[in-house]
Amino acid sequence: MYIINKLHIILTASFFSTALTFSSTVYSGETIEVWKSPTCGCCEKWVSHLKENGFSVVTHNTQNMQSIKDDFGVPKKLRSCHTAKIGKYVIEGHVPATDINELLKMNPTDVKVLSAPGMPAGSPGMEMGNRFDPYPTVTYNTNKEFNLFNYHSK
Repeated sequence: MYIINKLHIILTASFFSTALTFSSTVYSGETIEVWKSPTCGCCEKWVSHLKENGFSVVTHNTQNMQSIKDDFGVPKKLRSCHTAKIGKYVIEGHVPATDINELLKMNPTDVKVLSAPGMPAGSPGMEMGNRFDPYPTVTYNTNKEFNLFNYHSK
């Protein structure tokens, strides 16, 4: 009886552990399209970050990033070097994969853009040794409002 109960506990724990692991990574299976300059090294590092976190990435090299940002409706104060699209969301700059996953999990209907404005040191793709500048990720919604999504302090 003891062995059967112990086996039941182990199998139950294993099931929930697997279910939790699956549910936390299911959003990373999404395909994300990235528009970037063909010569930008930090953009390539960010693409690698996405791939390392399970995203399927389609990359478009272009010299005309401003028109891409204009076409996707990225406000000037949220802009960075590369722009991506996943589902109905635009991802601007060095946004961590964890934030993208969280956005996809939440699936807000009013959010248009998730951005890591500028090029913060220590963000994915902008690693600079031990240097890390705390930075926010910000959403821009259909009401043209900006909201703090996350704050990265290391």
